[in-house]
Amino acid sequence: MRAIVLSLTLAAPVAAQDLQSPQDFANIEDETARSEALFEEMGKVITHPRCLNCHPVGDRPTQGDDMTPHMPPITRGPDDHGPDGLNCTACHGDENQAFNSSPGSIPGHDPWHLAPVSMGWQGLTLSEICTQLKDPERNGGRDLEAIHEHMAEDGLVGWGWHPGEGRAPAPGSQELFGQLTRAWIDTGAACPD
Repeated sequence: MRAIVLSLTLAAPVAAQDLQSPQDFANIEDETARSEALFEEMGKVITHPRCLNCHPVGDRPTQGDDMTPHMPPITRGPDDHGPDGLNCTACHGDENQAFNSSPGSIPGHDPWHLAPVSMGWQGLTLSEICTQLKDPERNGGRDLEAIHEHMAEDGLVGWGWHPGEGRAPAPGSQELFGQLTRAWIDTGAACPD
């Protein structure tokens, strides 16, 4: 049996950011301006390494808080679950696995996979991500309600707040992120400039 040896350099965790609640934006009277501000707050999560690592524009995911190219060098494969013969789940199990002999962990969740290339966010502005997020042709066929469900309830999204040893969690909580998403939708789902 061959052993695969992984050599990982752990970056210092990114400082946690707080997320404001939807109520913190209630003083913005113009509904479009409030909606834009809410999405900018959501952007603290969307542009965090926990999200961006699995939303590459190309075929190779990144990893860690410093978003280095995935090691071993893996590509997305034909179904976003890794290349034939070496699916993501070959290394990424149902839950995070702490290293035995050094600090850190291998992230895990069932299922574990990349976002489709049409949902690649790395290198895009927050406005471009917002526009893409609302486009059913580029977001997996989701309407706004399905986007809310994905952000507020999807377990793989929720992993971002429980990323395992050696990684900073996404700001806030999935519950608060879901509340921000709901408020953004309810105020017109406007995209910031």
